[in-house]
Amino acid sequence: MPYDPALVAPMREDMVTLGAGELTTAEEVDAFMADSSVTALLFVNSVCGCAAGSARPGLRMALGNESRPDRVATVFAGQDVEATQKMRGYFGDIPPSSPSAYLVRDGELVHFWPRHQIEGRDAPAVAFGFVTAFDEHCGN
Repeated sequence: MPYDPALVAPMREDMVTLGAGELTTAEEVDAFMADSSVTALLFVNSVCGCAAGSARPGLRMALGNESRPDRVATVFAGQDVEATQKMRGYFGDIPPSSPSAYLVRDGELVHFWPRHQIEGRDAPAVAFGFVTAFDEHCGN
């Protein structure tokens, strides 16, 4: 059963205020993925506590880093089902995980953060993981 939209709205807003584009349809996912000339982060948002307490705050911290993806977008697992399935389809055999994040460079997956690398960690630890990958893959 989907969550009440009023409950989910602040969780969506967290990502939008970071500058993430919301991908709510399969067509929006395809359009986002069509531009493979830059680095992109795709964040799978969710209503769980580790998304609210670690993943979103950690990403907020990490996006303040000098090296960062050129584009950031988000799908909301359990809410934007079609968009989430479409996005996950771009990454082959990686099992579904939420929250999670995919870092893409030149159309290729270069780093993946599954839930088990987020859950149980505080926001600064999650941010460190993002920043480490950003420094490696998002620079010139």
